[in-house]
Amino acid sequence: MKILFVTDLHGCVWKYHRLLAIAQAFQADVVVNSGDMLPKDRDLFQQDTFITRDLQAHFDQFEKAGIFYLCYLGNDDLRIFDGLFEETCQEYEFIHNLAQRKIIIENIEFIGMNWVVDYPFRLKDRCRMDTKNYTFQPQFGTGLLSTSSGWQELDDWFHYAGTLPTLADELKSLVRPVDMSQSIYIIHMPPAGVGLDVCGDGQQVGSHAMYDFLDLYQPKLSLHGHIHESPHTSGIWKTAIGHTVCIQPGQLSPLTYVTIDLASMEIERYTESR
Repeated sequence: MKILFVTDLHGCVWKYHRLLAIAQAFQADVVVNSGDMLPKDRDLFQQDTFITRDLQAHFDQFEKAGIFYLCYLGNDDLRIFDGLFEETCQEYEFIHNLAQRKIIIENIEFIGMNWVVDYPFRLKDRCRMDTKNYTFQPQFGTGLLSTSSGWQELDDWFHYAGTLPTLADELKSLVRPVDMSQSIYIIHMPPAGVGLDVCGDGQQVGSHAMYDFLDLYQPKLSLHGHIHESPHTSGIWKTAIGHTVCIQPGQLSPLTYVTIDLASMEIERYTESR
């Protein structure tokens, strides 16, 4: 099986336009798009237009090509559009919403999760405490949740977050593979402490719960995103936790993607300018 992995495209149309040609040239069986799929450089409440116009046209191409496309929305994609996104994916045979789900393709079990550890930014739609003893970062303002009528402002985000499952809880609740050694976890949030979570200022913001989960269960691969500049800052885009190969391609101004040949375990990272 050959996999094309990309993440954090944030509605960049030219990057989306390139993916089919790259997938076909690589002879990919599966494309994985790991979150933050929609534009964030305009009114976020218009992200639904990108789903029904641009994403639908994008999905049409992969459906016609017979290439599986596994994806989910990320922390910058408003949760109020999850239903629309799900309905759009369900129109196709080869397109699958992987959020908190398992999809089996050729005996490989793909399991996805799009919750992230809390950060300073105000949008909290997909944020969780890492563990019950999580220490919050200083915040840039009150928390916000998206609703169909606009923003819901959270005066006490810390208290509200404490009422939600932690990231550790969410990981425990994921459907388990039959064979962990033949499973691939697609988790938007990177694990802590292995160089995949490093911000431009050097701060490491990954999930300790994620690290512990991978260390304990040892899937074949874990694919991550979220911290766009991490590979540029740390110099690390691929590493391992035990026998699990962990990948975080990053995503800056060039299009960045990773190709994976599961048969040979040849894994390569590429960047392309517009």
